[in-house]
Amino acid sequence: MDIACRTFFKTRFSFRKTSGNGFTLVELLIVLSIVAVLAGLAAPSFSDLIASRSVKSAALELFSSLLRARSEAITRNATVTLAPVSGNWQNGWQVISTTNTVLENRAAVKGVTVTGPNHVVYRASGRISGTTAPSFVITGSATHTYQCITVDLTGRPYMKAASSC
Repeated sequence: MDIACRTFFKTRFSFRKTSGNGFTLVELLIVLSIVAVLAGLAAPSFSDLIASRSVKSAALELFSSLLRARSEAITRNATVTLAPVSGNWQNGWQVISTTNTVLENRAAVKGVTVTGPNHVVYRASGRISGTTAPSFVITGSATHTYQCITVDLTGRPYMKAASSC
């Protein structure tokens, strides 16, 4: 029995030298430095991507607000206005009916500059009130990304990637 116990404990609790199953500290530091260099190279292009996406997002929001204003004017058979909040497009914009009811309220988009007319008025027919076609230029503050939205006199908006309309 004594031999059986010794053999059992020797096989179960032996302190043999085993091969390493993990990473050494040097290997870990090399991998971390390579990952840090690759992340440093990717960061500038990622920030450009975010800036261009925010410009496109703001342009799509303005485009959809123009479509909504036109649709509401036709539906309500009344004049509907798309106007900037507090007189500045950077503060956001609103779609307002003739009874001064706010139909849509869009908040400001950060990192984006929007330039355009004082307001866009749609008549009950869905056409633009006035003789000049309004246009908007949306610019990213960090990059040279532009979107242009023009509205023809029939009231239909068009969007393209350009610095001028």
